Amino acid sequence: MGGPLSPRLPPAYRAAARGALRVTIAAGAGFYVLLYGFDLAIGATYALFGAVAMAGLSHLPGSGRQRAVLLLGMVPVCWVLVTLGTYLSVRTWSAVLGMLVIGFALAFTAVGGPRFAGAATGLQLMYILPSFPPYDPGSLGERLAGATVGLVLLIIAEMTLLPEPAALPYRERAARAADGAARCADRLRTAPYTLPEAALRSARALSTELRSSRVPEAERPAGAGVRQRALAHTGLATRTLLGRLTVLPPPPPAAEIPANANANAASEADAHDRGADRAEAGAAGGDEAAVATVEGAREPDPLRAVAEVARETAARLRGRAPDGRAHTRLQQARRVLAATEDGSPAALRRDAALLEVADAALAMSTAADIAVRGRAADAPAPGRFWYARQRAPRLWWRRLSGHAGGRSVFFQNAVRLSLALAAARLIAGIDTLPHGFWVLLATLTLTRTTVRETRTAERKALTGTLVGALVAATLLAFVGTDIEVYAVALPPLMLVTFTLGPVKGIGWAQALFTVVVALVFAQLAPPTWRLAEFRLLDVLAGSAIGAVFGLLAWPRGAHDELRRSVAVLLRIAAEIVVATTAQIAAGGRRVPVVTAPGHRSLQHALVMAESAYAQYQSEPQGPGPPPVRPDWQAALIAGHHTLWGADRLLVPAEPVVIPPLGGEAAESVIRTGDRVAAGMLLTSARMDPTGDTAETPEPLHAPTASSTPAVDPPGAPRAYYATMAWLASLTTDLARLAADTGTEADSDTRTDAGTVTDTEAGTDTDTDTDTDAGTDTETDTGGDSDTDRAAGAEAPVSERRASRPGVTKGRATGP
Repeated sequence: MGGPLSPRLPPAYRAAARGALRVTIAAGAGFYVLLYGFDLAIGATYALFGAVAMAGLSHLPGSGRQRAVLLLGMVPVCWVLVTLGTYLSVRTWSAVLGMLVIGFALAFTAVGGPRFAGAATGLQLMYILPSFPPYDPGSLGERLAGATVGLVLLIIAEMTLLPEPAALPYRERAARAADGAARCADRLRTAPYTLPEAALRSARALSTELRSSRVPEAERPAGAGVRQRALAHTGLATRTLLGRLTVLPPPPPAAEIPANANANAASEADAHDRGADRAEAGAAGGDEAAVATVEGAREPDPLRAVAEVARETAARLRGRAPDGRAHTRLQQARRVLAATEDGSPAALRRDAALLEVADAALAMSTAADIAVRGRAADAPAPGRFWYARQRAPRLWWRRLSGHAGGRSVFFQNAVRLSLALAAARLIAGIDTLPHGFWVLLATLTLTRTTVRETRTAERKALTGTLVGALVAATLLAFVGTDIEVYAVALPPLMLVTFTLGPVKGIGWAQALFTVVVALVFAQLAPPTWRLAEFRLLDVLAGSAIGAVFGLLAWPRGAHDELRRSVAVLLRIAAEIVVATTAQIAAGGRRVPVVTAPGHRSLQHALVMAESAYAQYQSEPQGPGPPPVRPDWQAALIAGHHTLWGADRLLVPAEPVVIPPLGGEAAESVIRTGDRVAAGMLLTSARMDPTGDTAETPEPLHAPTASSTPAVDPPGAPRAYYATMAWLASLTTDLARLAADTGTEADSDTRTDAGTVTDTEAGTDTDTDTDTDAGTDTETDTGGDSDTDRAAGAEAPVSERRASRPGVTKGRATGP
């Protein structure tokens, strides 16, 4: 027979049982010791509910040690919240105002990533608990002592009881992907100058492992600090490098590469496949060549330099200290490649692709250096690494201020929840509801982002509460004042509650938790069967308040906001396309800047659209077959392609004067750009919920072959080929968006341009919430997709992640 955590149990039950055991031991030990050992009823209450709030009703990501570290940092925050709640509760108006302000602030911290979002519910409860009778500031010391005991016991339990194995760190994931990029670059130096199928599968797998949905929440680089941003930037640049290498065109047949160079490259690739010793030596800067050159030729070999930089990056991420010479050699190779203007159209296309590969590798190397060394790293400024010299308060202010507006779903969720909590506190204070704490607890845990979801959750919660109230009333009536029965029954019931609740759903959680609180309060005061009645009435009142504010404040959740955000995104992207093609055709002086003029609005639009998309993916779509809807990820991909490509074309690494295209090349670029922009504007009109366009008009015609010229203009420079490749990728994105795809199921589609895009049913959007210059954003769309703009843009983070933005996962368990 297996034990309580037998491998025969499904993984969800095993994980829930481990957490239930920790919270039961921590909460129960603090409660019993303080209540029966020291006769401190108030302290016992805070010890129990402190542990339950931060573990049972919250979702803290990571292993036990990671959760313990997070809880340790939250202890002073809990002291502040308990103190504020105690002093503000003496008057109803101050308690309501405090609930409004503090409730908004705590809910809005979800912009900081999964850790903050997971702890938000527990922190809300630490303020709510002292907001109700007894209104006794004199008991503040006992309240703080009780909360501290419960949290300390929980920290000890997280570190010692049934610890989970540590997840693979994001640094190591990025290092493995960098090693894979080095192997790909080595392979591409030899005939047939394409990657075999096994290498393609390996590259895609390594890239996929860096996607946010594949990375545990605690390991995602979702913070606003320099190192977290840089680590996210490293992952994006590495994914971009792998993607560029998998679609690198072979050299034209006329281009001859010496046979001895092929032999050398092949031997290097084979040696690297046999072991990592050579990779580590190369990453440490031990390569014998002073400049990465093709044997028998004096021109630098970009792919060899890229491979060396990738190995150097992997070594740096694993804690070694390479000398950086590989990075310098790649910079030299890139300068030589960029200065070459002669050649056939095929050769110029390959050179443009090699420049993209080099840019991605350089971005990866620089970002990894910042991720390891922080502000001490040698980062170019200004440029894509704008954050490297900024201090943490400034970076956090950028993130928070970027979402301080009605178009942010984080802001919408915080406003909805804080208003509902303030109203619940007002009603509980005016009507002097017994156990008014439960009213706010129900409002907090049952309020959802859409009316439909709130209604469904409340129906299940009320049914569960009714069943639990009947069981509790029967138990209290039969047992009476026999406190020993309640004391013995409480621990096993808590274990069952926090095991079944997260797995079986909110109905079970409400039913079981209703009995739990009845057993707790039966030990604190003379028990009566009316305690179950009060519990039911309070949950009913709290759920009604949540439903009202769910109806009044953005009732459709992210549905309309997503359509509006995507419409704005496409309109701005169309303007960027027209302006960029005009500047490319006209030529002129280019200087390094953080981002090209006019691109900040597109960066902000991307942040808003990705946040809305992440929440939209988490919201139930209602019964019945899924409706036909646009491929939202294709719109986000188009936005990223627009921003990344325009920055790459207009923002050089150093000041330079670009000659005008002239003649047929300029006309072709402008004409193609106008067509792409027109397609974006037409699609935007379909998406905008505030416009007069029909909800589901006739599908747009997909772009045809006439969108691109059949024959390249003679004598066109490299800038022409780079621009046309960018416009071709945007045309592919619009073709996907024009074809309504219904459900966003798992798919892996290779487009005509050779780009692999991946659309997933779950939320798979990394969002950095900054909206200033250098905003960092990413939409996960597959390992070798052109959607990763890290080679020419800044680092995203955040997240936004598979969990709801601004809505903590722990709420599903209910009170």
